[in-house]
Amino acid sequence: MTKKIINQSRRSFLQTSLGAGFAIGASLPLMRGSQVLGANERLNIGAIGVGGRGASDLAAVAGENIVAICDVDENRLNAAAAKHPGAKKYFDFRSLLELKDLDAVLVATPDHQHAPAALRAMNRGLHVYCEKPLTHTVKEARLMAQTAAKMKVATQMGTQNHEHPGYLRLVELLQSGAIGAVREAHIITDRPGRWWSQGMDVPKDQPAIPSHMKWDLWLGPAARRDYHPAYVPFKWRGWWDFGCGAIGDMAIHLMDPSFWALELGGKVKVTSSGPPPNAHSAPKWMKTHFALGQRGKLPPVDVYWYEGATKPATDIAKELPMNGTLFIGDKGRIAIAHGGNPMLLPAEKFKDFKGPDPYLPKSPGHHKQWIEACKTGSRTGSNFGYAGPFTEIVLLGNIAYRVGETIEYDPDQMKVTNVDKANNLLSKSYHKGWEV
Repeated sequence: MTKKIINQSRRSFLQTSLGAGFAIGASLPLMRGSQVLGANERLNIGAIGVGGRGASDLAAVAGENIVAICDVDENRLNAAAAKHPGAKKYFDFRSLLELKDLDAVLVATPDHQHAPAALRAMNRGLHVYCEKPLTHTVKEARLMAQTAAKMKVATQMGTQNHEHPGYLRLVELLQSGAIGAVREAHIITDRPGRWWSQGMDVPKDQPAIPSHMKWDLWLGPAARRDYHPAYVPFKWRGWWDFGCGAIGDMAIHLMDPSFWALELGGKVKVTSSGPPPNAHSAPKWMKTHFALGQRGKLPPVDVYWYEGATKPATDIAKELPMNGTLFIGDKGRIAIAHGGNPMLLPAEKFKDFKGPDPYLPKSPGHHKQWIEACKTGSRTGSNFGYAGPFTEIVLLGNIAYRVGETIEYDPDQMKVTNVDKANNLLSKSYHKGWEV
């Protein structure tokens, strides 16, 4: 298969798969007033969420004009302001988005705030970089992709390793048939438990809200509840009202090359097992099976996800690196760790193997790629037309676990066709004033 055919096939797939009714498309060059912004001119960026991952995102775009910063934690906000003294400070991102001189925004809030912030920004015509997972719900993911296409803005989901050299080489090997048709992919993470806990009940004590925390604004679209340090900072990821659990965190990284190279899409059956479901918190461990049918010329494939204490069978486990993937094809296997390089297996069979010449474009860096796209309309690898359908599939793992049944999802209808109660989990309600 030639480079041209491979690339054309990928474009055709992304334009027609998942029933989303949108194509990736290129963004329009940035206009400020009636003038096209030059490639060497600086963007006016607002940052929503400036602690933790947000602080790293802000540092990565610090060469642009940082005109506004927002955080509900006053300590984090002041720390960012010390580095960007010219930026206006906000606690409420809705106020930040009323600024008239913005070109683009970073969104690095907890998951439940991603869509409310990013959709408001895109509907204003602003370019958006949003941390992963793209959204808190399947419906939000679809709406984010559709809105990005409609508004023709430059977008990027924060999967910083999406175009890591090892991932690019992996995709080239899989697309070129180095191990033949891939029938299985096994993906594992050691989270949760490494940085946050899951399977928790709602705390019963009511500690005072810290003076530096704007708790109602932190809750934003979520239902009202008392403050507790069990939720912040970062531990929110394990709570259903705020985060998407370990699969929402690490599958967006680790399953990315599978979604790309194996062209995952179309109708899918999803089965998840774990401890008895908790109504409030994601499980301590979970195993998920995504069964996908024929996709064009690609055969059916089974994708397995393991998180926490659960492990695959011994013959899989011995070749599957932690926080990595093992692809099983008709002619061999490929193992890769997160941020690493692909290993063809068995090693003796592939010792003299020469893969395809590199053909995927090198990335200038995840943030820089987005900055260039904002200014010139160039491509981004993890734009919302790609990230939206990907996020839809990943979040189905949580839905199957929470309903305790195998679900059959039809993206053309955006509906679970066999377990009606599962459809209630494709979307959510929003606190008044925070609707999407």
